[in-house]
Amino acid sequence: MQKTNTTTPPTGASPAAPVPADSVANTLMATPTSAIASNARSNCGECIDSSGGPTYAASSKQQEQQQQHETTSSFKQQQLQHEQPTIAIHYLASFHEICVVTALLPLITLFTCFVTAYVFQYDDVHETHCRVYNIVPSISAITGVSPQRYFWRFSIALHIGPRIPIAFVYKNYYRAQLARIAPALVPKTSWLITLILVLNCIEIAALGGVTYISNRENYPVHERIFITFMICSLCYMLATIKLNDILYARQTLTAQQRQSIKWKKILFAVSILSTMGLLVFFAKHRFYCHDLAFSWFAFFEYLIAIANMLFHFTIIWDFPSQFMMIVQGPRDNLMQYLGAKPKTN
Repeated sequence: MQKTNTTTPPTGASPAAPVPADSVANTLMATPTSAIASNARSNCGECIDSSGGPTYAASSKQQEQQQQHETTSSFKQQQLQHEQPTIAIHYLASFHEICVVTALLPLITLFTCFVTAYVFQYDDVHETHCRVYNIVPSISAITGVSPQRYFWRFSIALHIGPRIPIAFVYKNYYRAQLARIAPALVPKTSWLITLILVLNCIEIAALGGVTYISNRENYPVHERIFITFMICSLCYMLATIKLNDILYARQTLTAQQRQSIKWKKILFAVSILSTMGLLVFFAKHRFYCHDLAFSWFAFFEYLIAIANMLFHFTIIWDFPSQFMMIVQGPRDNLMQYLGAKPKTN
């Protein structure tokens, strides 16, 4: 006989009807999905949609992380921009004006020395080993007496300073023109450009030597340096004219380029003729001591010097609108900055 347990309800309470097990299961299954999701959100703080997508809290957290990443990246870029060195231009001058001053300075100084020495030191500047009659003193004579020698040396020092960078500017300028010529002529023309640079530098050095070593102090050395100056000067003129003929062959020239080439040829012809006259009268003065031979020698010497100065003065037509500047900044930045600017030849 099976024994059953019975529960006696409290006094005054009606007995509860028993609930079947399958009824409880049906009640759980009928519970809405939103209620389950609500319970899940209250328990774990997440809300999963019916498609199984990311949670709202996770999305909010990812947005915050993305904003922080963007803020950090922006801050780093600003910091790099502040740390990156900027380009500073410390000096900007017209290259045309620099060339004009450089070319005219020795010419004006030479004229000043000639006038002052001829007026105030006539006997000193006309003294020669032949002791014959002369009326025109040589350049070495008027720049070898005091105080003209100091004025001339100071002027040549100021003249030589810009001449050295100008020589390299010309080299780069000529190399930029190589794209205009046929490829077969490029090696020969490049060699000619290098030769012009070397001759120009030797001429500048010889000019300094003949200036600071006067004929009164050391005549043999002064004479050899003067010969070096003459040879390099004439070779430089000839090579420059030849180079211009190669670079501008079959090219339409501007008015300034035509003026430059024309005067270069004229001044070179004057230098050649003056050199021939100088050699003739130097021989007459040195070996025969003819009257006025030294004056004619000095006259042709002045022509050579003036022709040389004016030949270099033609740079005003070669570089009519360029500028010279001193720039501070990283090399890569400078190349990028200069590369972004239009280039004019």
